[in-house]
Amino acid sequence: MNIITFGTFDLFHIGHLNMLNRCKTYGDKLYIGVSTDELNFKKKNRYPIINQHDRKKIIENIRCVDDVFFEEELELKAEYIKKYKADIFIIGDDWTGKFDDMNEYCKVIYLPRTSYISTTDLRSKIINQSLKNM
Repeated sequence: MNIITFGTFDLFHIGHLNMLNRCKTYGDKLYIGVSTDELNFKKKNRYPIINQHDRKKIIENIRCVDDVFFEEELELKAEYIKKYKADIFIIGDDWTGKFDDMNEYCKVIYLPRTSYISTTDLRSKIINQSLKNM
């Protein structure tokens, strides 16, 4: 079984690792699409803190990951699913319902996120700490 998931993976943290490890339990091969810097800018109107090449290198070095590629457009998810012959597409439950149309190509599973951590919260903590130290 081939599994595919996508993410930014900026400021890599335990929530990311938990998600990747849970994804791997669903199959034999785990393929990861790392969102490019430009895609992140389109989605969030800001660039990630860590550039796309460094984020990709981090993910490539996670034991449970079999292959990593750049996700360049949200609209290409079906193409990535076909290219990697994914049987299951897994994404965080903050996206629940948004990718149901991918069920046409493979099974879609929305997994719960690690509740106590998020990249957005980490960014805020870093900014607040920096402001306190000024």
